[in-house]
Formats: sequence, structure tokens, C-alpha cells
Amino acid sequence: MPTPSSPLLPDERLAAGAARLATRYAGHFAPETVLGLLADSYTRLAEQARIRTHLVVLAERLTADHLDALAHTQGLTSGPARVLFVCSQNAGRSQMTAALLAHRAGERVTVSSAGTHPAGEVAPHIAQSLTEAGVDLADACPKPLTEEVVQAADIVITMGCGDACPVAPGHRYLDWPVAGPDGAPIAAVRDIRDKIDIRITELLTQLAP
Repeated sequence: MPTPSSPLLPDERLAAGAARLATRYAGHFAPETVLGLLADSYTRLAEQARIRTHLVVLAERLTADHLDALAHTQGLTSGPARVLFVCSQNAGRSQMTAALLAHRAGERVTVSSAGTHPAGEVAPHIAQSLTEAGVDLADACPKPLTEEVVQAADIVITMGCGDACPVAPGHRYLDWPVAGPDGAPIAAVRDIRDKIDIRITELLTQLAP
């Protein structure tokens, strides 16, 4: 599907991604909608990025997440329960929890995470603790919280984002008072990981198979 040339694109390399996404979501969303969301995703990520090498790839991935959420919200698709984890920076607790749930649940749950004030990168000690548990976090990056993702979630689990945490009518909300791993030694991070895993086990028993 041809993608219209537009000054909306802040990076010309995004055109190929826009074409892929327009083809993938043909029949659900117009190419112009895809293009606008992709440009917005790139801009949001660029505002916080410390390393810009993979911004184009990350923007395409974030846009796909938004389009999947929109399609779910509008009743265009159906699927498993959707769980969203939210913390302040999306660089520690919410990344860890989302990765662990996705690893444990597989295709039984659609998992996403976001931050109210996302950081530039995932904390290295978070990735290390997950690697030790057999969970790959290599492609993860902090993502901004968007209305589309909140609206699509069946369960929103907040983790220390205070008054900035999202509230939308008709959603199930849980708050997990898990200690923040920022600046903690790796032994403490492992302990946080294991406590989160206990909560995930409890959550999985509540979700439909």
C-alpha cells in the first residue's frame, strides 16, 4: 500500500515503517492515521532518548502497540486479557513486572508497560536481574503513557506513580506497593524481582485461562 509523503515525518527513514504498518492494519486504519501515530511516537521517544540509534525501529514498535490498542478498544479485534503496568519512569518496576508476566503467561495475556515520565533507557541492573531469571529484556525501552493503551487495558496495575497514574472509568485498577529498584544493589533488585514474581503468580490465578 502506498504511503503518502508528508511533512509529518520527522525522519525520512520512517516512511518504510509507515508502509509496513499501513499494510498490516489495512481495513482497520487509514494510512494517514498510521502516519500520524508513527510521527507522534517518534517525537515522544526522541524527547527522552539518550541514544538515538534505534529510534526508528522503536517508534514503529510503539506505533504498532498503539494501533493494536486502538483496534481492541474499537472492537475491531478480540484476544486475551490485556494488562498494563505503569510506573513513573518505565525503567524499573513496570518493565520488570511486564517482562516477567509476559514470560510466565505467554499468549494467555497481552502485556504492556509505560511511564508517566519515561526515562531514556531501562536501568542496566533491571536487565541483569531478569537475564538471571531467564527473561530477555534486550529490546525493551521506556515508553510514554498514552490514552490508547490505557483505554485498551482490562487491568491497569500502578507501581509508585502517585497522582500521575491514569484513571479511566470502567477499568480494573490495582496498586502494587513494590519498592523501587533505583540505585539499589543487585541483591536488593533480585529480592524485588522475586517479590514481584509472587504477585504475578497470584494475578495469573485470577485471569481466565
